[in-house]
Amino acid sequence: MGLQLFVTCRFNMITSFLTYARCELNLSAHTVLAYSKDLNEWQEHLTGGNNDIEFKPEDVTSNDIRSWIAHLSDKKLSPVTIKRKMSSIRAFYRYMARRNGLTTDPTHSIKIIRAPHPLPRFIDSAQLNTVIDQAVEDSNNTPPSRDDTDSFNRLRDDLIVTMLYTTGLRAAEIVGLMDADVDTRRCELKVLGKRNKERIVPFGNELATMIEHYRTQRRMTTACSTTDTFFVRADGQPIYYKLVNRAVHTALDGQVTAPKRSPHVLRHSFASDLLNNGANLNAVQKLLGHASLASTQIYTHVSYRDLQNNYQHAHPRALKKNKP
Repeated sequence: MGLQLFVTCRFNMITSFLTYARCELNLSAHTVLAYSKDLNEWQEHLTGGNNDIEFKPEDVTSNDIRSWIAHLSDKKLSPVTIKRKMSSIRAFYRYMARRNGLTTDPTHSIKIIRAPHPLPRFIDSAQLNTVIDQAVEDSNNTPPSRDDTDSFNRLRDDLIVTMLYTTGLRAAEIVGLMDADVDTRRCELKVLGKRNKERIVPFGNELATMIEHYRTQRRMTTACSTTDTFFVRADGQPIYYKLVNRAVHTALDGQVTAPKRSPHVLRHSFASDLLNNGANLNAVQKLLGHASLASTQIYTHVSYRDLQNNYQHAHPRALKKNKP
């Protein structure tokens, strides 16, 4: 492979890079975890899975990188996934050049075929709002009670689903939301997003009422007047991503026809519904916490596609068949 392997106790440069990404670049925990998985998978491929053998990054060649890409292709990974993994390797070598004076970059000559960007998936607004209406009604009609873990879990999960759609938060932002940053008097959330950037997200009175119901039940269930993180389990411990994902699937399964049902689809639905109802693109960008307007503009394509479908199915000239 043209790669010199050494049995050594030298400092692990991947660990150093991950620390740099987390502490100095302020990348999100999700991004750092993705970097870690990609880089360790890459290192394992190059070393043949021998944990006692490390490699010198400066000795990796372009052929080594191509061999790894071929390995990923043989595993039937999608072009999008392969491109993401290559981005991790490129970021690692940029770090090596900046911090360790590395003058060669084996990724420089590697060209990855640009993968098509699929349009974001979203849920039909009428179907989704039926689900949210039911969640709000259940919340309003659930009296607080002590030692009722099931009621607490249902109330919390209904609030998670409603908040995801009405604020556009990411699942990681829901998990990391702090109780002190949820202000029902001003109807505002202070959210810590990607790269530890803070933003303020407004919400309506309906969600404020649900939040107060949840807080009342939370105090009775956990026996704590307040908690550090806003969303917790019955024992007062913070929630986690799988719990959020499960809450969304439970709420949507059998209720909507969308093939994909996840927390991020609710975020997509939030953005597309705002734009379909006349919201300004720059305002949606700020609400979503996008660093670039280009990231938000993809939702205009979703809105246009919906407009196209309405035209094709409604306008008499679009419906008119051409005679042979």
